[in-house]
Amino acid sequence: MKKTALNEVHKDLGAKMVDYAGFEMPVQYAGVTQEHMAVREGVGVFDVSHMGQFRVSGENAETFLQKITTNDVSKVKIGQAQYSCMTNEHGGIIDDLIIYKMDNSDYMLVVNAGCLDKDWEWINKQNTEGAFIENQSENTALLAIQGPDAIKSMQALTDVNLSEIKFYNFVVGNFAGIEDVVISATGYTGSGGFEIYFAREDAAQMWEKVFEAGKEYNIVPCGLASRDTLRLEKGYCLYGNDIDETTTPLESGLGWITKLNKDFIGKEELVKQKEEGLKRKLVAFKMIDKGVPRKDYAIVDNQGNQIGQVTSGTQSPILKEGIGMGYVTIENAEPGREIFIQVRNKNLKAEVVKTPFL
Repeated sequence: MKKTALNEVHKDLGAKMVDYAGFEMPVQYAGVTQEHMAVREGVGVFDVSHMGQFRVSGENAETFLQKITTNDVSKVKIGQAQYSCMTNEHGGIIDDLIIYKMDNSDYMLVVNAGCLDKDWEWINKQNTEGAFIENQSENTALLAIQGPDAIKSMQALTDVNLSEIKFYNFVVGNFAGIEDVVISATGYTGSGGFEIYFAREDAAQMWEKVFEAGKEYNIVPCGLASRDTLRLEKGYCLYGNDIDETTTPLESGLGWITKLNKDFIGKEELVKQKEEGLKRKLVAFKMIDKGVPRKDYAIVDNQGNQIGQVTSGTQSPILKEGIGMGYVTIENAEPGREIFIQVRNKNLKAEVVKTPFL
């Protein structure tokens, strides 16, 4: 398994380690609920250095990115980030990603760890525009400092006014005595905060300084398990669960990042799908009967006929009830619709709801 630069730090802190996307990663430290609540109410830190970073530059960089991603890259200004996805020729989602515009004709793409190798192969294969592409993943570390206390706990580490960085904007500056840190007002928890990108060799120093600064705010290290419960409460998709190459952006509720007024790979199939109408849709649901939905559980109607499948599910630490997402037939996708989740051969009642759950 691959290891992030902070692997030994996590083990010294007593983290439970698991194999995730080929990396040995901390799934939890003190406990999922404790870590979840720290991010919702205070501040928590995730080592997400397993994520991939590609640099795309050159005079045709924007043209190339317009072709391989669904969102409109021309709308992104220097210092802004954009959520997007890459689709294959059939409109299936190869990966979802964030594009950072570092400068004119210079972009950083942040991709999922589990998709890193196939993404790298895909973008190189599609690069007929002659863009310069560099894989910076192995040399880059990434911490997500998340929660309502993230800004005030970290402000002492930088001269950059963290409160002035707007959502999905970033600044490059000195952070914890380390130069050229990308300080980005992004995250995967819905609780505010930011993500910082820096050189791998500075990881130990960065971790130490971050926890030193956050000590008075009871900062805690957080693992992948709480990252999952946090994102699910906000209805954020997880690649490999809620989206993959068998699902399209239109089916998965990502039509808002899919600009059909520009050309990109897979557009024709998505236009056709939109014209013909969706046959299924990713929905969120809350359990009415007591039970915890899990990935791959069957979703059925009141007659017991299967109408879909759960893609993500958990017991919400905030709501204290089962929540989940899954694909259902379009006839059963309206909010308020009664559906049933098959849990251990029992059909438990649930209701389709809008996201976020909170």
